[in-house]
Amino acid sequence: MLIGAFALIPLVIWGYLIFGRGWFWLARERDDRGEPIAPGDDFAWPSVAAIVPARDEADVIAASVGSLLAQDYPGEFRVILVDDSSSDGTAGVALRSVETGPHAERLTILKGAMLASGWTGKLWAMKQGIATACEDGRTPKYLLLTDADIAHTPDNLRRLVARAEAGALTLTSLMAKLSCVNNAERLLIPAFVYFFDMLFPFGKVNDPKTRIAAAAGGCMLANTQALEAAGGIAAIRTAIIDDCALGAVMKQQGPIWLGLTERARSLRPYSGVADIGRMISRSAYAQLDYSPLLLVGTLIGMVLTYLAAPLTAIFAPNPWRFAGVAAWVLMTVSFLPMLRFYHRSPLWALALPVIGGLYTGFTVQSALDVWRGRGGSWKGRAQAMAGRT
Repeated sequence: MLIGAFALIPLVIWGYLIFGRGWFWLARERDDRGEPIAPGDDFAWPSVAAIVPARDEADVIAASVGSLLAQDYPGEFRVILVDDSSSDGTAGVALRSVETGPHAERLTILKGAMLASGWTGKLWAMKQGIATACEDGRTPKYLLLTDADIAHTPDNLRRLVARAEAGALTLTSLMAKLSCVNNAERLLIPAFVYFFDMLFPFGKVNDPKTRIAAAAGGCMLANTQALEAAGGIAAIRTAIIDDCALGAVMKQQGPIWLGLTERARSLRPYSGVADIGRMISRSAYAQLDYSPLLLVGTLIGMVLTYLAAPLTAIFAPNPWRFAGVAAWVLMTVSFLPMLRFYHRSPLWALALPVIGGLYTGFTVQSALDVWRGRGGSWKGRAQAMAGRT
């Protein structure tokens, strides 16, 4: 009886995930699907300001800012780069890369002030950039909040604004395409987006009738008035997972939208498993609200979800073995659409139990980092639990 219960648990879990979790695994929410009809020639395109917080981003800032300045947006558009105490000459690299190029006049480089107490670094930089964008009565209708390591296709902003205007959206967000070139990235990056979609099913995020909210910080178009009504960036000033925190407060103001994209891509490669692990562990324990009890529950859940099925399929006696096989098949099939989106071989789906085991380890490492006072570390700052100290 005990073996039977152990065998059936992963099958029940995967049955729910496949059929009861908003069909997240189909990866249907994409910015090239269901696009609104392009506005006519007489459409008055609203003003937009892009806010780019940057800390030690000299290796990618030229490509990132260059892609923003090259936007074919028909309305008023400017870019505010906030240099957050960089030590590698980020601001100088950005200036030199655009000073002889087209639309250089769109760029403002702001030297960020010293980090204020009770703020995470990125959000403090964003606050300063937004304040600059709204000076002298020039408050834009939209703020494009984007990371310094994201490159945009020339039509990205125009299509973002068209979607936001058509749907009266308070926040329109794109999950930037991450680097997926070397074997470590092939193993772990599609799964990162897959797990994010599982945790925050995009279809439910985009449904105004549900309370599920999220966003992807690499590319977020925020309605300025709605952001002010939500309390501004100050409302989430201590958040480590700032994009999802912003999605939550903005959905209280009106509908939001989140989808996959090919129009925004990350310029940051990952050198190996350890490098990706550091990216994940930076915020994993924050997602659990720094709760040891939730950590234990998550670890048990990860084992039952990703490891129990193959263990049962291989080692359990008949007929329980078939329950493990069925759960493993559902798990494998659910990963295929995301692998297809990342143009990876479907054979990587067979590795999902191993991937789940690695992510479990990254979650434990995240908790250990917080307990050692190094949680949420980014560019020399340990920011976890900033609002609790």
